[in-house]
Amino acid sequence: MFWVTANPHQNGAGRMFTGRLPHRQPGINGRIWSDLLFDLWAGHRFQGMHMNRLLCALLAGLSLTAASTAAEKRPNVLFFFADDWGRYAGAYSGLDGRATASDVISTPNIDRIAKNGVLFRNAFVNAPSCTPCRSALLSGRYFFATGRAAILQGAIWDPKIPSFPLLMRDAGYHIGETYKVWSPGEPVDAPFGSGKYGYEKAGGSFNGFSQAATASVAAGVPIEEAKDKLLEQARGNFGDFMAAKPKDAPFLYWFGPTNVHRKWIKGSGKALWGLNPDDLEGKLPAFLPDVPEVREDFADYLGEAMAFDAAVGEILKLLEAAGELENTLIVISGDHGAPGFPGGKCNLYDFGVGVALAAWWPGKPGGRVVDDFVNLMDLAPTFLDAAGLPPAEGMHGKSILPVLTSDKSGVVDEDRSWVVTGRERHIGIAREGFKPYPQRALRTKDYLYIINFEPDRWPMGEPKAVTTDSAPSTNVLENDTMIAFPDMDASPAKAWLIEQRNDPKWKWHYDYAFGKRPPEELYVLSQDPDQIHNVAEDEAYAEIRTELHAQLMATLEAAGDPRVTGDGVAFENTPFTDAPPENKKKPKKGSQGKKG
Repeated sequence: MFWVTANPHQNGAGRMFTGRLPHRQPGINGRIWSDLLFDLWAGHRFQGMHMNRLLCALLAGLSLTAASTAAEKRPNVLFFFADDWGRYAGAYSGLDGRATASDVISTPNIDRIAKNGVLFRNAFVNAPSCTPCRSALLSGRYFFATGRAAILQGAIWDPKIPSFPLLMRDAGYHIGETYKVWSPGEPVDAPFGSGKYGYEKAGGSFNGFSQAATASVAAGVPIEEAKDKLLEQARGNFGDFMAAKPKDAPFLYWFGPTNVHRKWIKGSGKALWGLNPDDLEGKLPAFLPDVPEVREDFADYLGEAMAFDAAVGEILKLLEAAGELENTLIVISGDHGAPGFPGGKCNLYDFGVGVALAAWWPGKPGGRVVDDFVNLMDLAPTFLDAAGLPPAEGMHGKSILPVLTSDKSGVVDEDRSWVVTGRERHIGIAREGFKPYPQRALRTKDYLYIINFEPDRWPMGEPKAVTTDSAPSTNVLENDTMIAFPDMDASPAKAWLIEQRNDPKWKWHYDYAFGKRPPEELYVLSQDPDQIHNVAEDEAYAEIRTELHAQLMATLEAAGDPRVTGDGVAFENTPFTDAPPENKKKPKKGSQGKKG
């Protein structure tokens, strides 16, 4: 229902139109139906057309448009996005031509999405840190183009930046989210409505899966029953969302659990999921010490990913039961690499920025493995494209819908041959003056090239309580991220490596994890898939280094990266280097089913 006045430039008596107009459907000569109706009543258009003829044309057009809309129903979008989940799933087993942890993990539901849809081998986050990664994904922009949302601690969302969930809401989509969308930052989950569209009434203990399940088992509950109790929360929250959906409205649902983020219960991978840490022997990347302590820690990490997979399966069952599967674009990924391990989270190596990505759109060509490069900021224009909406102003990402609807495997779009990644500040107190560790990287099929803008700084933060002669206890190192090298999460792997810092056998691994880095890094991927042999100073690669540097800088300059444009010091000053805010209790969210 809306009102139209006798003259669009004057106040006056209005006439009421009570018909329902199809959203954004073109009318005569490509104009929008609501505009034509307004012009009809305003009387300053179509002056040569008889009123009855115009009314007949409008009514006929509206009928045809409604029929077209029914025939081309807009798809739902179901997005599974796990915290700190890198590129580990059963679907990836064997794809790299060598043994990896994907040979050990069991993810039947993620594998189902990949088998029926498209599995991407070269998917990367824009930044290996929760908030800036999500800022890029939600806005479709490079992380450095999102203002204060480009950092983790101290992030503030700029409401002037369009985000795909709110654009889809405005286009008539029923939207909802469970658990984490955008945080830490203020306001929490701002690009998704700051909690207004949250559904968590069924519970949030899933986010501490191993803790909650272990406690239940200790109280005498059988393991499978303990796990199902947590999965019931995933079922209940999605069920509440679907129950609130208006009839015939398309939906966007974001499932973002944080259980894959530390902390986990030590030994839970084996206890809850049957993962034998020794099965990982010989399957970890070369920069991880292949020792029992690290293998157990990694098995626990994979166990949390298996819990995520189990929740994916439960939600897919409900989707099918609701009769919505055939009209739903399903996408699954994670926000960066493994936390608390060398080379992972907060690093621009593949272990830090490479992530799983699979998409299934029933009715579209599936069963494909694709080599095209995807930056997760491409998902924002992709979801808008699927909904029939144009990309928002300022988006750098490009829709991958042509790849999803192609019937090709391998390389589909030859222009998708590289991505740019980067980082600024993660943990505020990691360095003196709350300074960042600024990096940018260009990843191609053959090379990884990294610029470290401030090589005199510590990549993972300052040693703090760790010296040559002393270090905190194992328990403290496993549980207190801020005590040493704060840009690496506290973990058993981190604790073990720090404790070996004076052992010559492990000195290379320790320096790799925590040591300072040169201004440039260059890795030849065909010879060095783990990216541990830097050839940036090798004259044999001087020409390649120069070419990659030029391409990276041209891309950054074209996108207006403050690190390389203007005076280049914006990220070195306030507000980006303000003292981080005190830890705040996450506010209770929701008029749509959240607790509280």
